[in-house]
Amino acid sequence: MAGGEQCETSFLVSDFINFLNASPTAFHAVDEVKRRLENAGFEQLSEREDWKLQVGKKYFFTRNYSTIVAFAIGEQYDEIYDFDDFRVSSPLFFLTPLLLNCGNVVRYVAGNGFHIVGAHTDSPCLKLKPVSKVAKGGFLEVGVQTYGSGLWHTWFDRDLTVAGRLIVKEGKDDSVSYSHRLVRIEEPIMRIPTLAIHLERISDSSLLIPVGQRGNERYMFFLILMNRGVNDGFKVNTQSHLVPVLGTSVKAELNKVVAETGPAEGGGKSDGKKFNEKRSTENTKHHSLLLQLLATQAGCEPDDICDFELQACDTQPSIVAGAMKEFIFSGRLDNLCMTFCSLKALLDATSSKSSLEDETGVRMVALFDHEEVGSNSAQGAGSPVMLDALSRITNSFTSSDSKFLEKAIQRSFLVSADMAHALHPNYMDKHEENHQPKLHGGLVIKHNANQRYATNAVTSFIFREIAKMHDLPIQEFVVRNDMACGSTIGPILASGVGIRTVDVGAPQLSMHSIREMCAVDDVKHSYEHFKAYFQEFSNLDAKITIDI
Repeated sequence: MAGGEQCETSFLVSDFINFLNASPTAFHAVDEVKRRLENAGFEQLSEREDWKLQVGKKYFFTRNYSTIVAFAIGEQYDEIYDFDDFRVSSPLFFLTPLLLNCGNVVRYVAGNGFHIVGAHTDSPCLKLKPVSKVAKGGFLEVGVQTYGSGLWHTWFDRDLTVAGRLIVKEGKDDSVSYSHRLVRIEEPIMRIPTLAIHLERISDSSLLIPVGQRGNERYMFFLILMNRGVNDGFKVNTQSHLVPVLGTSVKAELNKVVAETGPAEGGGKSDGKKFNEKRSTENTKHHSLLLQLLATQAGCEPDDICDFELQACDTQPSIVAGAMKEFIFSGRLDNLCMTFCSLKALLDATSSKSSLEDETGVRMVALFDHEEVGSNSAQGAGSPVMLDALSRITNSFTSSDSKFLEKAIQRSFLVSADMAHALHPNYMDKHEENHQPKLHGGLVIKHNANQRYATNAVTSFIFREIAKMHDLPIQEFVVRNDMACGSTIGPILASGVGIRTVDVGAPQLSMHSIREMCAVDDVKHSYEHFKAYFQEFSNLDAKITIDI
């Protein structure tokens, strides 16, 4: 790798690490995406308001602040119209002002396609229950529920904290309003301790072993026989075992005494005495110690916290690691890696003033919540959020009732980007012999005859051809016939919208662990492939003839 290229990769990966560390939850990920979009000149829209869009401009909107859609409208002249169509005698003459931009032909028209990369912002985690207050054996614990299909044994003995959003009451007297505030406690405040191996001792009397004799008496003792099964397979009862310890009852009582005498330690606005004077319903649902920590972090009173959506988070930061610094060790690579790479590609493919001059369509990134639990929510890929966006953008450029949206969808293309399973050196039999994606090998095209992935011959060819045009590596994956196949937002959007779709993802190991790993090179490959897709798709698609 040349020096300049190595420097570019280093900057890209460093930026990715910063993105990961800023995004402990889907809310924080959307907040970070929003910040980057605004810095790049994207204008925020509200789904509650009318949209007034212009060609060559860049926009975004959020839903529930856990899903975000960003798009840039092209300026290239669409050749479905002929210049002669706009002569004075033509009925299209009235559109001429719309098709002129400082003397140049305005290039996007309703009915042109959308070139989309879709990913998701959520990851398997432990979310706090509506009533999280648990007290057992002199310990204060936090009740959590499992979200998604996590490798839950990896959550034991980790230094945990909480992050998410609060619903906070603001104002005084009759002037009251409510807002959501993102919150993240940086330091470790919780832990799920494993049971010591000594307490997994076998208690079968048939295993008593004579170890000594005094006179005529023979002493039978248990040797320290550990349960050999504890290392054969750690089976977690997610209800009783997977409960983080927040503190001890004794220390919590001492903290109450301290709080009653003055402000909470840490310099926040929260006043402990006021907190104990105003006993709200929330105080009985959650440990006062936890509420105090959250209020201090959010700069409010504990009693002003009306509700929250919080999850347990690992406090260990994401890092570049490995003897050759070739890996990334982090939580939430599935699917923040694809979220970051698609966002970065869109930003760089629309960064210059001239970047949209050759674009006939709309370049878009759609980042959804709730993929890990099926996408069936108001902000998931199963909702109308993407179709709503396509419809509103298309309708912004036409006042007729013609089927412009239907035309636009058939000219559109979706890259469903979700991480892929890399070949594991210790479990090589888990991969089909001819389909073994490897780290450093580039994006993986996912295939499944039963439509668990939405890829077909046309869509895979398009994506593979773009890789060929830019000398990028590409891999193929199909699951073994004797194993179940996962799925993505690809089939959901392909069937719900009717859009051509290819399912792809960067290879990784330890998927759904609290700590996953991928390769540095594949971050670069993914970003470059998505960027090339935005830049090349319009011209390539014009050369493909299907359904004619």
